[in-house]
Amino acid sequence: MIYDFGNIKVYNYNTADYIDDQVIMLEKNNRLVLIESPSFYDSDQELEDYIQTLNMPVEGMLIAYHIAGGTFLKNVKKYTTHHADEYNNRGPGRDLITKFTNNFGDIFDNNSHKITNYIDERTITIADIRFNIIPTDEAYDIEIPEINSIYTHMLGSNCHSIITSVEHAKSMIATLKEYISKNYNLILTSHYIPEDINAIKAKISYIENLLNIAKDSSNAKDFIDKVKTEYPNYNGVNYLEMTANCLFNK
Repeated sequence: MIYDFGNIKVYNYNTADYIDDQVIMLEKNNRLVLIESPSFYDSDQELEDYIQTLNMPVEGMLIAYHIAGGTFLKNVKKYTTHHADEYNNRGPGRDLITKFTNNFGDIFDNNSHKITNYIDERTITIADIRFNIIPTDEAYDIEIPEINSIYTHMLGSNCHSIITSVEHAKSMIATLKEYISKNYNLILTSHYIPEDINAIKAKISYIENLLNIAKDSSNAKDFIDKVKTEYPNYNGVNYLEMTANCLFNK
């Protein structure tokens, strides 16, 4: 899926893997910058082959929430913040990698990307594209002001999200409300196709309702059953199960 904004093109590459990884590629002046990485060996190779057909150098990759997939584009510069590095290598991000390795076995690329450049400022320019770095509780989101777009880890207007705590939920809601005020043209995420600002409004409503359902649930199974009843057509049931585990099995 390609979005043409004139000076910048956005390629949203859907790996169609087991966790619906989306890799975002931005093109400007015949150079590419990637946001996040695929996480399965087949996807690693498939996307590298596709990038070769574009015949453009990859100037860098922004790693926010997806440190796994380390065999992908080994020789490309990898950018992250110190906070995101802590999340991915020693915090909850590392726990997710362990969980996915146990679930998927040898097909999951659990190698960590080697970070070459740490982002110490709130703004960084790669391949003539300016990125605003927005810290989050876990890592960081990425604003692309030239095309009035935002990348955030998980959204999806009809997809469950991983909520690790009540505090996490409230922080997400606060951040999403700020994004509404920016009226972004395009919302990019790691696990869902690009959407417009209405997806953010839908996600706020979902998270608020999730908290209410959690209050009225006696255990994780009860919570999952109630959420499934409320949102029967939502994708990402594995994310819902992770949320239930975080909220009820501490």
